Amino acid sequence: MTAGQKRMLIRILITAGLLAALLTLHYTGVWASLPLLEGLVFAAAYALIGWDIVFRAVRNLFRGQLFDENFLMTVATVAAFCLSEYAEALTVMLFYQVGEWFQGYAVGKSRQSIADLMNICPEYAVIERDGVPTEVDPDEVEVGTVILIRAGERIPLDGRVIEGESWIDASALTGESVPQSVGVGDDLISGCINGSGTLKVETTRRFEDSTVTRILELVENAASKKAPTERFITRFARIYTPAVTLGAILLAVIPSLLTGAWDVWIHRACTFLVVSCPCALVISIPLGFFGGIGAASKIGVLIKGSQYLQSLSALTTLVLDKTGTLTKGAFRVSQVQPVGVSREQLLEIAALGEGLSGHPIAAAIRAAYGKPVSMERVSDATETAGHGVRATVDGQTVLLGNAELMRRHGVDCDTHQSEDTAVYVAVDGVFRGFIAVSDTVKEGAAEAIGSLRTLGVKRCVMLTGDRQKAAESVAQQVGLDAVFAQLLPDEKVAQVERLLRAQTAGDKLAFVGDGLNDAPVLSRADVGIAMGGMGSDAAIEAADVVILDDDIRKLPATVRLARKTMRIVRENVGLALSVKAAVMLLGAFGIATMWMAVFGDVGVAILAILNAMRMLRVKAK
Repeated sequence: MTAGQKRMLIRILITAGLLAALLTLHYTGVWASLPLLEGLVFAAAYALIGWDIVFRAVRNLFRGQLFDENFLMTVATVAAFCLSEYAEALTVMLFYQVGEWFQGYAVGKSRQSIADLMNICPEYAVIERDGVPTEVDPDEVEVGTVILIRAGERIPLDGRVIEGESWIDASALTGESVPQSVGVGDDLISGCINGSGTLKVETTRRFEDSTVTRILELVENAASKKAPTERFITRFARIYTPAVTLGAILLAVIPSLLTGAWDVWIHRACTFLVVSCPCALVISIPLGFFGGIGAASKIGVLIKGSQYLQSLSALTTLVLDKTGTLTKGAFRVSQVQPVGVSREQLLEIAALGEGLSGHPIAAAIRAAYGKPVSMERVSDATETAGHGVRATVDGQTVLLGNAELMRRHGVDCDTHQSEDTAVYVAVDGVFRGFIAVSDTVKEGAAEAIGSLRTLGVKRCVMLTGDRQKAAESVAQQVGLDAVFAQLLPDEKVAQVERLLRAQTAGDKLAFVGDGLNDAPVLSRADVGIAMGGMGSDAAIEAADVVILDDDIRKLPATVRLARKTMRIVRENVGLALSVKAAVMLLGAFGIATMWMAVFGDVGVAILAILNAMRMLRVKAK
């Protein structure tokens, strides 16, 4: 509870005590001979609890922001005072402040999980200067600097371990409570905690490009992207509030002119105004979405805005990349088939040609070669996305890539096939063999697809640049409906466009990927979902949802959270509109009292807020 909330709680308790005392005096007849004093004492209590509401109403009036809940509450309660309905005016303002307090408390609770996430930002990095550990600002550390991370310290920058062994706690980022062991050669991401042992780490990214900075930026920007339901409520309130204000004026004036009973109809108009306040809608609906985003962050899933939460709740088509999404992306060479050269020569040529490539397959080939790659022997290396590499090695033109690349350069490789992904090799236009690499399906991939089907996802499709046979093998293992292989980035976008056109109204399509070539598809899908651990910067930037630890099993959990959020939001809309409509109608005919109006406004708002707070207790399973 914040200091402001504590002060408001004190004001509420004091005012509640004063109201009880004043009502006791009123009903025992003490005020009967002192009506003016009674009004002054009630006014003092009213000022104690409602001065800030009145102040905001007057301030907004001068700013041109006339029709809001502050205006409605001020007009209704001041009019009640003018009619000598002191107790009702004070009670309405007191209950309204109770509702506002609940709202603030609920928002604070729903922010807590995100606030915990914000605490992952490291305060310092330790470097050695003249053999002495020195704390410096993380944004002063350049790429390639060796930093020291002691036991219990938060990892300040992304890097690679060059000395030491330890285990790290990544729960703040991924929701995974099991510590992970790390040693020399392992990559570390910022924001995690070093559990035991001292590590020396060579930084691989500057602070502004690090994982922790990107995560915080995603969280900070999430609130700016509203769901269609939120945008509707905002537009609705802008029209609704002036309309009910005009309705209250007409209700007070027209019947009074006809009957002369001004006090009766003004009292009914005040009741109408109190119950018409849209605070239950404008408070509880954003709170529900915010709670959903906070609940997702607890399991290591960042959702960049409530609009994507709403889209996930209507997910019917899931499109997935293969490498790094359904498979581990940890390739290994499974077969070396030389033609006219030795096995060692083929591996050497391929390792040199792939020496500058950052693709996981290139890394697997270099690892299989097992020797230092002398890049002085390589020149004019160019990489074509989705096809392969062309380079000059020792003065010879080397091609390394798929069958399409070979065909483009007139090299016949059709008689050589492999069940695994094949990298064909040609030297000066002569086919020299192929190197096959294989990948393994991620644990839980089939389980995740099965869970999504039980949630109503009708179609699961793979789009990949890999060979058809390798893609079909993975699709069969995880249980996909269709496979489209050997696609270039623009062909992936075209395929997603076709799937989007085939959908019915209201259905949503999500694409899951992690690579640089997935960024265009992530942007085009209704919901783009990136793998945050292995994912490229471009993919994470283009995505709407980021799974921090690449665990695809968190996708069905996130869909469940999204659907739970939308159920709560719809319940709040239905509750608020139905109760308000009933009490407003009864108030116009003089059946509803001001006390019923209080329930119709503040009571419904509190119920809606409490309902929205259920998201804080949701556990994704």
